[in-house]
Amino acid sequence: AGLLHKDALTVSGETVWDEVKEVVNWNEDVILPAEKALTSSGGIVVLRGNLAPKGAVLKPSAASPHLLVHRGRAVVFEDIDDYKAKINDDNLDIDETCVMVMKNCGPKGYPGMAEVGNMGLPPKVLKKGILDMVRISDARMSGTAYGTVVLHTSPEAAVGGPLAVVKNGDMIELDVPNRRLHLDISDEELARRLAEWQPNHDLPTSGYAFLHQQHVEGADTGADLDFLKGCRGNAVGKDSH
Repeated sequence: AGLLHKDALTVSGETVWDEVKEVVNWNEDVILPAEKALTSSGGIVVLRGNLAPKGAVLKPSAASPHLLVHRGRAVVFEDIDDYKAKINDDNLDIDETCVMVMKNCGPKGYPGMAEVGNMGLPPKVLKKGILDMVRISDARMSGTAYGTVVLHTSPEAAVGGPLAVVKNGDMIELDVPNRRLHLDISDEELARRLAEWQPNHDLPTSGYAFLHQQHVEGADTGADLDFLKGCRGNAVGKDSH
């Protein structure tokens, strides 16, 4: 169907096409042909834009169709504690048209990239019968979670990614069909904010937490420690007795 990058390498060392070109589909009720696809789009999309230069992830199958193209006012939570402190307050300036933004929940910021991206909606909105809103963070969520939730926003806020400088009242545009996530401020204003940014998440000074903070990479490259990349062989170490 022309949808594969045939020369992409797989873990076997062979290309995708080398691995599957001789395969026969014996049951098209189990593996549907492309012209009878179960859904019109894949289960995951990667969004890019000035709010996510290195990408962000959204699951269309869990999202509300009417929110896949949306423009709304940002309501910002600086971290998970700020979210918990504010979300149940009926005085929170928020409605269903807003975009909920949570920062500092990525690999460095939380730390550890916790499963908190599927932020619960504020009770004042839930009481109106609203079940979904656009939510954006550098966190992750369960694969079984529901909602129009943008995750893994990269670079994360804790390293000074654009997510870090979103302010209450900024307008954000989500355009899933065009894979776009845009903070509607000028390039000059974004550059000014980024130049003035300072980290405000916890910065450990010792132990494994310090090691993690110094070496963990972003969600876009797997949230792994940089010194673990590559092959180190399989030599057996010296006897410890």
